[in-house]
Amino acid sequence: MAALRANGALRLGGSLGLSVAGAESNVAIGLARLGHRVRWAGRVGADELGALVLRTLRAEGIDTEHAVTDDTGRPTGLLLTEPRLGTLTRVSYYRAGSAGSAVSPADVLPALASGTRVLHLTGITPALGPSAAEAVLAAATTARDAGITVCLDVNYRSRLWTSDHARTTLRPMLAHTDLLIASEDELPLVLERPGAGESEAVHSVLAAGVGEVVIKRGARGATSFTADGATDCAARPVDAVDLVGAGDAFVAGYLSGLLNGADLPSRLHRAVTTAAFAVATRGDWEGLPAQDELGLFDQPDGTTLR
Repeated sequence: MAALRANGALRLGGSLGLSVAGAESNVAIGLARLGHRVRWAGRVGADELGALVLRTLRAEGIDTEHAVTDDTGRPTGLLLTEPRLGTLTRVSYYRAGSAGSAVSPADVLPALASGTRVLHLTGITPALGPSAAEAVLAAATTARDAGITVCLDVNYRSRLWTSDHARTTLRPMLAHTDLLIASEDELPLVLERPGAGESEAVHSVLAAGVGEVVIKRGARGATSFTADGATDCAARPVDAVDLVGAGDAFVAGYLSGLLNGADLPSRLHRAVTTAAFAVATRGDWEGLPAQDELGLFDQPDGTTLR
């Protein structure tokens, strides 16, 4: 979708910066910058904002062959962001009736052919409507049956659907998920009994057939859980500028490590590193690193690269 970013309160007016956004797109760009081949499947409107989305993805080296331009008059989705207090940002969505809400299984399933190794999905897409929810479940089912690793980032958005609706939709997807990623407050959304503690919750998710659960803990780092136990990783110290997009950057880093065959500690380290890049720069994806920039945080403060 398109993104309009304000420098202050929207009700006061002023200028807006135009860019693109969307959790799956942010992850796609993050992976492409880290040197991976990435394919994006989705639906945009037959409008200038849709053209901007596709142009941006192509400029980042992402395959958009399976992107669909909606010819029924549905517009490209839109969000508005406004900084309100420090790094607290308010986001307003305009996605009801958008082209993305009408994405269907027929739009996305062809993208799973030709050597796909990982399918990345989020809990945002099924929140857009019945057709989008059907597309996500069909993609997960087809990919899992084909031996493709299925990654599901819960990515709950309370302005798009209720927690009960999210739980009803996301819980059945666990049977088709290999890697579940969630923040601490999102984990209950995939549980039959949302009041369970973290240990019990993780055990329940693993028992449902998920091979790995990764919990994002923000400034406290992250933890990966498998049947063999837990692996912790501290966050990279960074002066926070903009927290929007940090979770998607984390996912991009983690999947990059997975695709490179890295072990759990190395995957988590890359994930917290890419998340730190997002936090230290403005925009959902603009500050994400290229592969040769991953070591920049190890440089002394004040370093100038010449």
